[in-house]
Amino acid sequence: MENKNKPAKEPAMKDESKKKGSMLSRFFNKFSSKVTKVTGSVYAFIIAIFVIIVWAVTGPIFKYSDTWQLVINTGTTIITFLMVFIIQHSQNKDQIALQLKLDELINSSAGNNKLISVEDLSEEELAVMKKFYVRLSGEKTDDNESDTDTPEDTEAEDKSNSIKDEKNTA
Repeated sequence: MENKNKPAKEPAMKDESKKKGSMLSRFFNKFSSKVTKVTGSVYAFIIAIFVIIVWAVTGPIFKYSDTWQLVINTGTTIITFLMVFIIQHSQNKDQIALQLKLDELINSSAGNNKLISVEDLSEEELAVMKKFYVRLSGEKTDDNESDTDTPEDTEAEDKSNSIKDEKNTA
C-alpha cells in the first residue's frame, strides 16, 4: 500500500545556502555552535568553579574591597549577557530543525496535515487544538472511536457552553 502523502522533494540546499547566507551569518552559526558545545561541557563547569575559588581566595589579599567584588560581578554579567544571545540563537536553530523534522514525519504519515506549521498558531488557537486532541484521546479510550469533530467544532462547542454558563449564572 503506497502512502498518499509522499515526502516533499528535498530542496537543493548545498549551493543555494552558500550563496544566500552572509559570511557574518555563517561565522555566527559556527561560532555559536562551538561556544554552546564548549560551555556545556564538564570542563567549562570545572573552569568556572576554579575561577570562583581563585576569586574567593584572593579576597583577603584585596581586603574584600569593592573593586574585588566588582571584578567578579562585571565578569559574570558580561559573560551572561553574551551567552543569552548565543544560546538563544542555538535554540532557535535547533527548534527550526526539530520542527522541520516533525513536519516531514506528519507529511509522510497518514496523520492530519493540519498540524504542519501548528507552531505558527496563536495561543488561543493552540488551546482550541489542545482541547480537541484531549477530547479525541478521551473518546478513543472510552471505546468511542468518533473522531469526526474538528478543532473548529470544539471551539464552537466551548463558546456554546460558555454562553449557557453565563445564562445559568445570571
